[in-house]
Amino acid sequence: MGETVFFAPFTAVGEKVKFRALKVKNRIGYAKALEILTPADERVRPRCPLFTKCGGCQLQHLRYGAQLKLKSKTVRDALRKIAGIDFDVPLTVKSDFQYEYRNKLQIPVGVDKNGENVIGFYAERSHRIVPVRRCPIHPYWAEQVIAAFAAYMEECGVRGYNEADGSGVLRHIVVREVEGNFIVTAVTAKDSLPRSDRLVALLRDKFKSFALWQNVNGGDGNGVFGREFRLLYGEPRFAGHECGVHFEAGPNTFLQVNRGVCRKLYERDAYSGGGILTALLARQIGKAYGIEAVAEASACADALVEPNKLEGRMFNICGRVEDKLPEVLNGLIAKETFLVVDPPRKGVDRGTLRAILESGIPRIAMISCNPATMARDVGILTGALIEEGNELKKNPNYTAGGKDGYYSIVSVQPFDMFPQTKWVETLVCLERK
Repeated sequence: MGETVFFAPFTAVGEKVKFRALKVKNRIGYAKALEILTPADERVRPRCPLFTKCGGCQLQHLRYGAQLKLKSKTVRDALRKIAGIDFDVPLTVKSDFQYEYRNKLQIPVGVDKNGENVIGFYAERSHRIVPVRRCPIHPYWAEQVIAAFAAYMEECGVRGYNEADGSGVLRHIVVREVEGNFIVTAVTAKDSLPRSDRLVALLRDKFKSFALWQNVNGGDGNGVFGREFRLLYGEPRFAGHECGVHFEAGPNTFLQVNRGVCRKLYERDAYSGGGILTALLARQIGKAYGIEAVAEASACADALVEPNKLEGRMFNICGRVEDKLPEVLNGLIAKETFLVVDPPRKGVDRGTLRAILESGIPRIAMISCNPATMARDVGILTGALIEEGNELKKNPNYTAGGKDGYYSIVSVQPFDMFPQTKWVETLVCLERK
């Protein structure tokens, strides 16, 4: 009958464990570790008491060097298993800080089974909120934010959101730290945020410089933000700088969560939804075009042009990449064009990939936080994956050298943007064959 391979979270290679099988299909099983009988040398004591309960971190039980090796293997395996591409992936570039590195807090608010308010992170693969007051991968300011909101909800009788019946007010708390300034957003299911003046007072006790926004999200999907943002207190944007570029950020501006690793990534390449990529490239080349779907991020990118003296060199376009990219490419000289692709976790739109293949652009840099969708998209660009109807299948004629009219991989480099978690940022450079 053959052997069954089991995958058990929070274990390490070489360990002897006692486990309970949860699911088995086609000799692949999923299990829960009940007891570590013989621990691996790489195993360490997790710093967080909620590890294995909260779904935020998956690797706190491993020494940091082992985490870096595992993430390189994750990227290599994704390319091989999903796209059929064998490529040597170097060791993941480390983060200088393994804890307290995040400059962004995004935490759900709800009610527990007893109907009491709860602020915390989702358990793995669920929307059950695990109460959290202190998180080791966030700086101390995150604990202060959580405490301020907990006090506000108790004093003012504000209820957390109940997904079951849609009742309650507060759904999420989102905070971005920009050089000592804090952009705080209360995401509400209702149109109003009761007694917001009291929340401002509680935050003022803890932070010298902050803005408070309300975002209204009355939908029933998994998206954190709705469309409408309202400034309740403070300045609409805060200024920062990165690699010599001055930028502005608001409540919906994309910035990397780990600034130290972000700078290391910029040394290889650079990108940001707020326009830092476009500004850095515009300094080095004749013209740089940035396409961004979020209107606020595009406006922040526009604000970079004058202070960085990039008039006539930096151009920002607000819209969907799949719609705007063909327009941008029309009239450009293909052999002089370099494309940087920064997709969300779901990957690059299929229409955008087709436009890239048709464009003749000679060089591409793709940055992805999801190895699975990265491997899929790289597979399409290299011709290792081909479309048959609505499905993608491995191309039996693909060779490591690449196919004419497609791209070949020049380099793959993972970066540990998210220590203690399973996620990894990857920079892939491709060249048209």
